[in-house]
Amino acid sequence: MTALDIDFVRAQFPAFAEPSLDGQAFFENAGGSYTCRQVIDRLTRFYTQRKVQPYAPYEASRLGGEEMDKARARLAALMGVAADELSFGPSTTQNTFVLAQAFRKLMKPGEAIIVTNQDHEANSGPWRRLAEEGIEIREWQIDPQTGHLDTAQLENLLDENVRLVCFPHCSNVVGEINPVAEITAMAHAAGAYVCVDGVSYAPHGLPNVDELGADIYLFSSYKTYGPHQGVMVIRRALGELLPNQAHYFNADSLYKRFTPAGPDHAQVAASAGMADYFEALASHHRHSGTAAETGAFVHDLMRAHEVKLLQPLLDAVKDRNGVRLLGPSQADTRAPTVALALNRAAEPAAAQLAEFGIMAGGGDFYAVRALEAMGIDPAEGVLRISFTHYTSEDEVAKLIEALDRVL
Repeated sequence: MTALDIDFVRAQFPAFAEPSLDGQAFFENAGGSYTCRQVIDRLTRFYTQRKVQPYAPYEASRLGGEEMDKARARLAALMGVAADELSFGPSTTQNTFVLAQAFRKLMKPGEAIIVTNQDHEANSGPWRRLAEEGIEIREWQIDPQTGHLDTAQLENLLDENVRLVCFPHCSNVVGEINPVAEITAMAHAAGAYVCVDGVSYAPHGLPNVDELGADIYLFSSYKTYGPHQGVMVIRRALGELLPNQAHYFNADSLYKRFTPAGPDHAQVAASAGMADYFEALASHHRHSGTAAETGAFVHDLMRAHEVKLLQPLLDAVKDRNGVRLLGPSQADTRAPTVALALNRAAEPAAAQLAEFGIMAGGGDFYAVRALEAMGIDPAEGVLRISFTHYTSEDEVAKLIEALDRVL
């Protein structure tokens, strides 16, 4: 496996050369990542040269529209899906809400949706509200000690009434990577569709959605080195079955059917910078291939680096007195999003870490149901430490030293 060139990676992110951030290590990436230079450059160019209504015949408008189309097509190709199966919206929360309204029209009272209590509320709340329409909501519950989702329990929840199964690729507090392909196969065998919240997974490598088999895959570009957009993959068979949620004259356009608001032209165009960055990573590490192969290569490159850095951190906290590590203690089974339940409120601990140059967060992180299920008071919350592939070994060592002082 090729080793990640961390110096090359960090050179792609202006934040690492920013004087005001000098001496600080960023460990709240699960809340939003640094933005890569390629995205910033595209956003600046759009606002300075192409900030006009796109798709008109004059040059600035034509180029702006082309950039928007290329962003969608290139990201879709990296994820192994067709260009019109990927769309943008203002946020993943908003995208999920729109999807829930579409399923509300598709489903009948008495039919069921399975949700988990491991989720961020964005991929749980909109579906749960459909109970008001007579839809049965079944909760796939986590293990209260480990936060693990057991597929044997899912099997007991599935029957001919279930139309949709909603679950996270990984939780934003538990961190364990769920077996998406296995869960999807189980749901499909029972005649149900699958909606996967990938917000906490995608920053660690874009998945090949075609290989996973998921019908819906959602993530947030602002947590994946890009602008503040929600990215939504809806496979064609389901997308054409669900009722149109946009203007009636957009009903025949798959990527417009579930975006009732007009797109943010500049941010959609700038999202092509994410693809620029992934391709630059692949090229620098001497990889060539199709877009899907590039996506897989970059995914594995990022994950290998993160696993290497994550294990020492897990080892440093897993047996510490007064600290409860949520999720697995083995790095290869989880994302580098590490939540620690303390014997005190978490936010003041995050403030103490800031005194040592560590940027981290404390709170419930919209995972109230998961924390309550594990016996943690959401008001006290958890200390969350999260990083991505651009984090260095020196920064992890600095974090561990700071944790020794604070905890």
